[in-house]
Amino acid sequence: MSTRDFLEKDYYKALGVSKTATADEIKKSYRKLARKYHPDANKGDPKAEERFKEISEAYNVLSDAKQRKEYDDARSLFGSGGFRPPGQGGPGGFQFDLGDLFGGTGADTTTASGGRLGDLLGGMFGGGRTGTQTRPRRGTDIETEATLSFNDAIDGTTVSLRLTGEGACPTCHGTGAKSGTVPRVCPTCQGTGQSSRNLGSFAFSEPCKECRGRGLVVDDPCPSCSGSGRAMSSRTIQARIPAGVADGQRIRLRGKGAPGERGGPAGDLYVRVHVTPHVVFGRSGDNLTVTVPVTFTEAALGAEIKVPSLHGVLVSVRIPAGTPSGRTFRVRGKGARRKDGTNGDLLVTVAVQVPQNLNGAARQALESFRDATASEDPRDDLLRRARQT
Repeated sequence: MSTRDFLEKDYYKALGVSKTATADEIKKSYRKLARKYHPDANKGDPKAEERFKEISEAYNVLSDAKQRKEYDDARSLFGSGGFRPPGQGGPGGFQFDLGDLFGGTGADTTTASGGRLGDLLGGMFGGGRTGTQTRPRRGTDIETEATLSFNDAIDGTTVSLRLTGEGACPTCHGTGAKSGTVPRVCPTCQGTGQSSRNLGSFAFSEPCKECRGRGLVVDDPCPSCSGSGRAMSSRTIQARIPAGVADGQRIRLRGKGAPGERGGPAGDLYVRVHVTPHVVFGRSGDNLTVTVPVTFTEAALGAEIKVPSLHGVLVSVRIPAGTPSGRTFRVRGKGARRKDGTNGDLLVTVAVQVPQNLNGAARQALESFRDATASEDPRDDLLRRARQT
């Protein structure tokens, strides 16, 4: 439910009850209307379905005493037309603090959607709580990219990242005043950055026109930033990329984003990682992959072969007799680093190599092997199944 819906929808009218209706009267009216407009009783009728949703929404708010009070308070304040959001014909255009009305008393004013009522209503008017302009503000998040070698992605590394963005002016160090001078406290708002306007029974706050919400007045502005206190700057940071990062992964580095304002915390830095492919090894999740050629005799008779790992250490893999080309063997713990500190595996796929050049003795031996196994046709089963289709 949007903020505007909360204020503009008349839930009492939706249920056909008065604003003074008791909880029992509200429940009775809801049950009557729900039976009448229930989708099961009005199949294929979109208007009935929409009416049922309207009834259910109204009942959810009015059946809860706490939510009903908040709803009544909100409509009592704004429903009369005395105050409207900017752009709707009311006395808009300024920021004011509904948080002081609803959220500043320490009471739990949580709305049906989980937010505080002061924040909910304050958001309609583009404003926040009193002093928003002068309170510390968190820096914005930044996103950048980094390209790593395959090995660095597996092992983890530290990279230098050059970031460009808005920060405190290096000439005036963020004061906005010319060198040798200092800003003075705004005499209009006494440094709060806010001024009050009385409208009937309520006092509304808006940014001070004298200092534009800064709380300070600069008589002799800094020539570099024209008194704003902000300027574009570049900085280089050292970012630690964790072991096992994958291509395309987005790494979050807390507090490495844009600096905050007025002592606020820095934002976060998000690094999109690109990994350069390896000439030998591949990757499948937390496992590394490698294809290793074996001879016909090693595959037929069985053998123990040496296979390289990522860091150059040879590991032994036992090839059983009769191993077909394409079979994969697993070497435990030789893969990429996982988040829990353990390692994935190295998946070794064998590719049987057919000899290209045979000498006389080798040819004779293979011909003898062929004659000895002539009764075995590896395509028999394939032909049999093909004939059955």
